[in-house]
Amino acid sequence: MEFLRPASWEEALAAKAEHPAAVPIAGGTDVMVEINFDHRRPEYLMDLNRIGDLYAWEVAGDTVRLGASVPYTRIMEELRAELPGLALASHTVASPQIRHRGGVGGNLGTASPAGDAHPALLAAGAEVEVESVRGARRIPIDDFYTGVKRNALEPDELIRAVHVKKAAGPQQYSKVGTRNAMVIAVCAFGIALHPGTRTVRTGIGSAAPTPVRARAAEEFLNAALEEGGFWDNGKIITPSVAKRFADLCAGACNPIDDVRGTAGYRRHAVGVMARRTLTWTWESYRGAGRTTEGAA
Repeated sequence: MEFLRPASWEEALAAKAEHPAAVPIAGGTDVMVEINFDHRRPEYLMDLNRIGDLYAWEVAGDTVRLGASVPYTRIMEELRAELPGLALASHTVASPQIRHRGGVGGNLGTASPAGDAHPALLAAGAEVEVESVRGARRIPIDDFYTGVKRNALEPDELIRAVHVKKAAGPQQYSKVGTRNAMVIAVCAFGIALHPGTRTVRTGIGSAAPTPVRARAAEEFLNAALEEGGFWDNGKIITPSVAKRFADLCAGACNPIDDVRGTAGYRRHAVGVMARRTLTWTWESYRGAGRTTEGAA
């Protein structure tokens, strides 16, 4: 195994073009586990730790541009107001040591359905900024996951950043694990209210071959909220609406039985998380005065 250590982003792109099979490593949260257990033995490892741009974030207008290697700890500490769903998800990642090293780019690159960041990114409607020597492009998060641990990256592309709109409404994240820390998700659920467009988006993790949205549940809830005038009158969401939403979220799952949980348990747990997080986010929206000013 050869070790590549580019000193700049341009060097990294050139190295990836020359060695398309090279596996990028920054935090190493996923890659080192696979190597240590001999599940993966790449010919080239490419260390990205010297590229400072990957550890930077900035706000431009209503969007946060988050470098691929910004540690989860910084997201928790510095971006809680702008990206509350992702900050909550970051809290659930492994241990403090791993949260100091790992970043969203690693989750996206591995594309494991159990990655903690995926449900929050789906609910927020993020875009993934990728680049190669041929140029840069942005991939909508809905199009990013293409199969089990597969993504839409071309062989010569690297993930540079994630673009996420600042939260204009409440967001929540919930995760079920076999213990409270250092655990891979049995299943996870993210939800975000978008008052400006009067829509709700969801994200489900570890309950299908890829991270997925509960689209039928979103369509049902969006229609129910609009028809009932909920966005304007701020009424409590009725139990029947919440239950139907939860059932549709559970129905969006396509889980498996494994050592962490059964398929039936995962479906049930997703439904419970969907109902609870919907209640929490809607109560936050009602308590905030139901403003849509500046929302997107």
